Amino acid sequence: MILPLVILYVITLVYLAITERFRNFASIIGLQGWILFAVALLRLHAINPLELIFIAIETLAFKALLVPAILFAMIRKTKINRVRRSGSSQSGSLLLSLMALAVSASITYYIADSAIDLVFFGVALYALLSGLILIVLRSRIFSHMVGFLVIENGVFLFSMAIGVEMPLLINFAILLDILISVLMLGIFFTKIDGKIHADDADSLTNVKD
Repeated sequence: MILPLVILYVITLVYLAITERFRNFASIIGLQGWILFAVALLRLHAINPLELIFIAIETLAFKALLVPAILFAMIRKTKINRVRRSGSSQSGSLLLSLMALAVSASITYYIADSAIDLVFFGVALYALLSGLILIVLRSRIFSHMVGFLVIENGVFLFSMAIGVEMPLLINFAILLDILISVLMLGIFFTKIDGKIHADDADSLTNVKD
């Protein structure tokens, strides 16, 4: 049951590389939250029930509900709609994404450690590379924010890959994930709101880091 969820998660990362609408970005981030929630329930069923409840609530309430709601609020406030590409076509982004997938699979193939779940490790590495691709290739701040969120999800998957026997490691990764994500969302929201008038839909085009 976990494998189809992992495959679906990989598909969402590929889709992020080619989509241009910010509402699609926000929807995909929400879908990834639901996938991580389901994976946490299936993957961590043997650990302490209280820890499992904490992890499930974090993935459901924070990743699947709260973060997407904040992203949609930003979209409504700033009236941003589409990605402004910075010299990179959709085909170029897709090619880089597939190359990142191939690199992740290659690195995972050469890792021989029974303490690491190689499937989660490979997907986590691909998530990190996908987030970096979004940050590098996209010029708008909103895309950079989504890239950081994808990287944060990759960190969560890394903790799942190596931390099933160490629940405290997963809890620590979750707390760090929440802290960094809240700080990041606050900084980006302040930066966007400080430079953009809510009634000016076109002015966001000129906003750069």
